[in-house]
Amino acid sequence: MKIDYDSNITDYKTLVDIFLRTIDVTDPGGQFCDRGRSYETAIHAFTPEETALAEQAVAEGEAYLGQTIVTPVEGEVTFWIAEEYHQNYYKSEELRLTRFGALTRAQAYLQYRKACGRDARVKQLWGDEAYTGVSHAQKGA
Repeated sequence: MKIDYDSNITDYKTLVDIFLRTIDVTDPGGQFCDRGRSYETAIHAFTPEETALAEQAVAEGEAYLGQTIVTPVEGEVTFWIAEEYHQNYYKSEELRLTRFGALTRAQAYLQYRKACGRDARVKQLWGDEAYTGVSHAQKGA
């Protein structure tokens, strides 16, 4: 996923901190139920400053977790826009047939997320930092 942001509202380091705290940074083979190369995580830095900030975020995360973060910091990459079907899937009200019956895409996504243990695993790893952009180091602890 490529994120364009307004640097007057937030900064690159905060975005990286949030990203790390929403994934399983210890899983080198994909994420949750999604396995394989196309589901492996990475941070793409486009400038030397972004590289340094991303590496700092990873180091802070490793110190907090007490384990290695396998999400690499990589350079520029070509991003491809996903098909329209994938855009905002998690909030779509369009119905689809699932193993749980007919659900909206938003409902199906929530079921998938629960079945794959995403939130439980992220909370297990990050504790109170799960789904936040406030690192342990920033809290001064």
